[in-house]
Amino acid sequence: MNNGIYKHLMTGVSHMLPLVVAGGLCIALSFVFGIQAFKEPGTLAAALMDIGGKAAFALMVPVLAGYIAFSIADRPGLAPGLIGGMLASLGGAGFLGGIVAGFLAGYTAKFLIEKIRLPAEMDALKPVLVVPLLATLFTGLVMIYVVGGPVAAAMSALTTFLASMTTANAVLLGILLGAMQCFDLGGPVNKAAYTFGVGLLASQTYGPMAAIMAAGMVPALGMGVATWLAKSKFTQSEREAGKASFVLGLCFISEGAIPFAARDPMRVIPSTMTGGALAGGLSMFFGCTLMAPHGGLFVLAIPHAVGHVGMYLLSIIAGTIVTGVMYSVLKPSSVDVKEEEATAEGSSAFK
Repeated sequence: MNNGIYKHLMTGVSHMLPLVVAGGLCIALSFVFGIQAFKEPGTLAAALMDIGGKAAFALMVPVLAGYIAFSIADRPGLAPGLIGGMLASLGGAGFLGGIVAGFLAGYTAKFLIEKIRLPAEMDALKPVLVVPLLATLFTGLVMIYVVGGPVAAAMSALTTFLASMTTANAVLLGILLGAMQCFDLGGPVNKAAYTFGVGLLASQTYGPMAAIMAAGMVPALGMGVATWLAKSKFTQSEREAGKASFVLGLCFISEGAIPFAARDPMRVIPSTMTGGALAGGLSMFFGCTLMAPHGGLFVLAIPHAVGHVGMYLLSIIAGTIVTGVMYSVLKPSSVDVKEEEATAEGSSAFK
């Protein structure tokens, strides 16, 4: 059963990964023209941001959910999965909501395929009309009324709580914002922390934004470090994903870690949250400030955008190392790695 669930999850992740990499690198390329250049309509920077942020990243969660459902129920599960994933994305449930939508749609479609009986002359309608329609209705209603409402209420309460914290709790605030930034990697908790930091920029309060961006770089950087520290525990494709993840992390694109988090959430998320909390707490402790709401290390090219640059970099490096080391220790060896090693040993013996 567990192997089946893992296989379905990996199908979704493998189809989502090209979107993460292509979209993230397009966003990073837009920053070459300036951190705010994409806000100018008609420019190449704006086009790159549209391609990466509005197109590739918008498809990321729906494709994850769609292909999880496809793996479970074949073609009848694809439409309900894609639609459930889009509702998760629009409702702010992030990739975690997408995983829920994918499994919900897939197993609902599979159940309907097995239980619905139609006359022989109408049986051809079952995989293209009856099952997709019913599974889509069920999945969509659950995502809207069961998942969407609680997520929205939780986010409102969380934002109110953050606003109530005073500067006397600066380090604690940094730790909390850092952990939130690394919890769901672009999902609602991440967005609540980011929105809180951006909102403070208008009142010339720049410390929380520095903590948020430092922590937001940690997950993707940390996964890249983990694949380098424990190469034997990762497949070749995972090691390649780790390299791409590291590059995206430098650009403050936390989503670079999503393929790893989707594959192994119970180990990846605690690792990223620990490193992110450390980075955020250290940034606030050192009194680092940041005047730009995005850009990753590109902001260092903007004069006076970062206060206490050395300590800011130290915060990021410390968080990255903690995340990378923690996950490299927690992660078990991949089954695929073991199979590759067994194949290699068999080839050597044959020779």
